Amino acid sequence: MTPVPERPVTPPVKLDRVVIRFAGDSGDGMQLTGDRFTSEAAAFGNDLATLPNFPAEIRAPAGTLPGVSSFQLHFADYDILTPGDRPDVLVAMNPAALKANVDDVPAGGTIIVNTDEFAKRALAKVGYAANPLEDDSLARYQVLPVRMATLTQGALKDTGLSKKDAERCKNMFALGLLSWMYHRPTERTEAFLREKFARKPDIAEANVLAFRAGWNYGETTEAFATTYEVAPARDFPPGNYRQITGNAALAYGIVAAGQCSGLPVFLGSYPITPASDILHELSKHKNFGITTMQAEDEIAGVGAALGAAYGGSLGVTTTSGPGIALKSETIGLAVMTELPLVVIDVQRGGPSTGLPTKTEQADLLQAMFGRNGESPVPIVAPLSPGDCFDAALEAARIALTYRTPVLLLSDGAIANGSEPWLIPDAGALPDLRVAFASEPNGEDGEHWPYKRDPETLAREWAIPGTPGLQHRIGGLEKADGRGEISYDPDNHDRMVHLRQAKVDGVRVPDLVVDDPSGRADVLVLGWGSTFGPIGAACRAVRRRGRRVAHAQLRHLNPFPANLGKVLRSYERVVVPEMNLGQLAMLVRARFLVDAVSHPKVAGVPFMEEELAEVLLRHVGETGTRLAEAA
Repeated sequence: MTPVPERPVTPPVKLDRVVIRFAGDSGDGMQLTGDRFTSEAAAFGNDLATLPNFPAEIRAPAGTLPGVSSFQLHFADYDILTPGDRPDVLVAMNPAALKANVDDVPAGGTIIVNTDEFAKRALAKVGYAANPLEDDSLARYQVLPVRMATLTQGALKDTGLSKKDAERCKNMFALGLLSWMYHRPTERTEAFLREKFARKPDIAEANVLAFRAGWNYGETTEAFATTYEVAPARDFPPGNYRQITGNAALAYGIVAAGQCSGLPVFLGSYPITPASDILHELSKHKNFGITTMQAEDEIAGVGAALGAAYGGSLGVTTTSGPGIALKSETIGLAVMTELPLVVIDVQRGGPSTGLPTKTEQADLLQAMFGRNGESPVPIVAPLSPGDCFDAALEAARIALTYRTPVLLLSDGAIANGSEPWLIPDAGALPDLRVAFASEPNGEDGEHWPYKRDPETLAREWAIPGTPGLQHRIGGLEKADGRGEISYDPDNHDRMVHLRQAKVDGVRVPDLVVDDPSGRADVLVLGWGSTFGPIGAACRAVRRRGRRVAHAQLRHLNPFPANLGKVLRSYERVVVPEMNLGQLAMLVRARFLVDAVSHPKVAGVPFMEEELAEVLLRHVGETGTRLAEAA
């Protein structure tokens, strides 16, 4: 028998970064596949950022464009800020996935295609008159056809699974193939699969076999002659890291706030995309004094949370934009009663129910003004998935210190995206302990519920049932100090100003500006999840030898005390945001600065390249005007 010659070993091509997008039908397991590859990249030590993209339909018809689900991962050997603009590698599990994503792949990019799905009927379903794998329409890409379903079924033929069940494992075949291409370890994924399907060991072993088959296919086929290697990231602060999503970080931040304050935590919530995962995660942590209630509607959820705050708990409610609209009256009640309440809004596209699975930043004005009367609330916005932990702690600090509801504005991109997170030292977390009223404080021996701390203007927090501390509560205007119902015009004017002064007096850190040269004429001002794209765009502009400064607002009400001075220090202020210019409107009104709005409401985050082009234009225009003035 003639021996088969060994395949020559080719050294891997070393890359500093790669963007991979897994795309397929919503039942193809693309989110699980992408999440597992992300976990391996995190364990390997790469920096990373992800962008899951879900169909809005619960179960769109198979093989259709509305049913395409994708997961994009950007991993690198250096600090990165975004999930990447365009995928270097697209894994397309069917014609719909190819058609929905192919235009995002740059010329020369790699497309790995599951050819088993490219039958005439599937092609016609998405409008392909001819098979794109057989004409010249994909000539500008490196196309690698793989019969994933057939190869998966062949690998599982001895397991006893039906053909249909075996084919469902093809996503693990794809994961194995990509793991081989990029030298990802396999042990943790196999252990994960056995744990995930522990109650169905036959399914667990089938997925492991499919994963191994994908790896072995890459190892043995001549079609995949090149492998790649992305080294672990450099210059990261030492410590223990884990991969974390924004929603998980918010949940952990709420748990930490309960521990740091010594208070029980009550979450009253109604499931809504994309905030539901916070409820799911918090429900797992009852051992930390967390009580979760899935309410019958949004109003009940916030009402229960406010009731828990009245009873001495840290009250929390979670929702998205449509839910904030429904909760607005109760948030106003929290303003009136001056009770600590954390309201988390994971923003999505609107109006109405809008785009449930797409991201947006269009709730800022609703958070600022969306209640009847003068109802000021502090507003905090996390900058990234990992920053959600600190933002949740900050929201709790403000709520407990100043006795006020606080709105935390996350969004879909942060909520579902993930990044490495440095696990904090528990001993370094802030002390959020509060003192409850223990004895009457009025001059007449009664308890005055609206007697205030002279520094914070916070009223005392009296737990119902405490002897001698009987007092009135409710949504009608209160008499200053005593708390009984008052319709006196002067008292109402005084109480409105007191509540506003309390929010205006919330202590927040000064705004920090990233201006390496110290000589930039253009400042880019952002808030929330635009942090990554703006930061990446500024880096790109600076690589071209131009000067630009960047500042990201974490506190939107009150603004940092130095914001006005910062804005007036630059010739031009550009404000990119995923709405029609809400922050730009606020800073123009507050500081009389001619801020230039750059809006985007497409349901997807800004890309680095599009913002870089915008900033280059503004930098060029500013430089020309300054030269002419000189």
